[in-house]
Amino acid sequence: MPRSVPVVPAVLLALALTLTACDGGVHGTPGGSGVHDPYFPRAGNGGYDVGHYDLKLAYDPAGAHRLTGTATLTACATQDLTAFDLDLDGLRVDRVTVEGRSARWNRAGQELTVRPHDDLRDHETFHVTVRYSGTPQTLTDPDGSHEGWLPTADGALALGEPVGSMTWFPGNDHPSDKATYDIAITVPKGLQAVSNGELTRETNSSRGRTTFTWHTAEPMASYLATVAVGHYDISRSTIGKDRLPAYVAVDPAQTKASRKVLAKLPEIIEWEEHTFGAYPFSSTGVIVDRPQDAEYALETQNRPVFPGAPDTTTLVHELAHQWYGDSVTPSTWRDMWLNEGFATYAEWLWAEDHGGDSAQKTFDTLYAHGEDDHPHLWSFPPGKPSDAAHISDDPVYVSGAMVLHKIRQKVGDTAFRRILRGWAAAHRHGNADTGDFTAYVEKQAPDEDFGSIWRDWLYGDGKPETR
Repeated sequence: MPRSVPVVPAVLLALALTLTACDGGVHGTPGGSGVHDPYFPRAGNGGYDVGHYDLKLAYDPAGAHRLTGTATLTACATQDLTAFDLDLDGLRVDRVTVEGRSARWNRAGQELTVRPHDDLRDHETFHVTVRYSGTPQTLTDPDGSHEGWLPTADGALALGEPVGSMTWFPGNDHPSDKATYDIAITVPKGLQAVSNGELTRETNSSRGRTTFTWHTAEPMASYLATVAVGHYDISRSTIGKDRLPAYVAVDPAQTKASRKVLAKLPEIIEWEEHTFGAYPFSSTGVIVDRPQDAEYALETQNRPVFPGAPDTTTLVHELAHQWYGDSVTPSTWRDMWLNEGFATYAEWLWAEDHGGDSAQKTFDTLYAHGEDDHPHLWSFPPGKPSDAAHISDDPVYVSGAMVLHKIRQKVGDTAFRRILRGWAAAHRHGNADTGDFTAYVEKQAPDEDFGSIWRDWLYGDGKPETR
């Protein structure tokens, strides 16, 4: 694998970069590799914030499934920098430039360390461009599930929760650094390429290729970025009085099975707007691939992905994430329940409002018999998963929803609905952690004591006592 500098031990490289900064000019240091996430400590990087990603990709699913890419990141230094890291797993780096000038770089695992020609000053905006190529990889997560670049029968599907985005583009791969995106994907003519945001251009070349260009104007965490390449039945519509654009892409093998539930998309969006507040993005939609293409549904921004035709409950869940998870994004992966507890409780509210069990009945049944279907329901508290392998386990989803119901019991329906909407509005397009949420709830209901809820239901070990 060619490199512009020889490989040296990481400690010597960091020392050399630090000493170089003492020659004059900016007296900086290298940015950190990893942001010390409690469950994925190597994810993300220190020293800068990304404001925008411009990704130009070309993918041919035939043969070696080769991906070529040019990624240009617009970022702002948060300290004086002599070097900084990008997350990139696999793939060959062909060239790196910073502000148009060739930069030295080094690879060590998922870390691409970049040494600009000129050091960067604190608060300086800069552009780094990485040209890369190769066969992107599928990652196996600590819980055994698969993410990253997933080859399909007619193309590929990119899913990035929690760290899979680094398999197909270099970046600051942690939910705490959100950015806007332009993603252009060139594929063989006859295939389609679907991504986040709005399709701004579709261009055919004389070489038998089609380029699909997508723009995401609202900040997006890297794990929510997606690309789906293949054959799709495409439908476009608008929803509600504000005529929210909806773009739906369904694998032809799933079109018939998906038709009835996807017809509920306008109803679900309108109900969720009524329940959670104004829809936080400029478009919506769905991607439906085949069941064998992925192991789970994922709330990719603007356009959730489903492996096969979803049922109504799953569609409600993933669309609720557009508020809780996509717009209000967790600060660390420890705060996963702020995604999944809210989306699970959205399922309970939907059932309650549409002739099903009340949320109270769902809660009571789970408390009395939850271990029958969820044997690990009380194995750890939702506010503190035991480790990275368990951030998607039942306590995060189901026990997380039960925390919300306990808050509802405490404050009453009217105040609880106000909390749901206010929380989504207060951190719209930002990041928040569990401490932010508990403080917000306490501020909204200053006369109530939530201590037992936080102590027993959010952070307590074992099955809480009901009161």
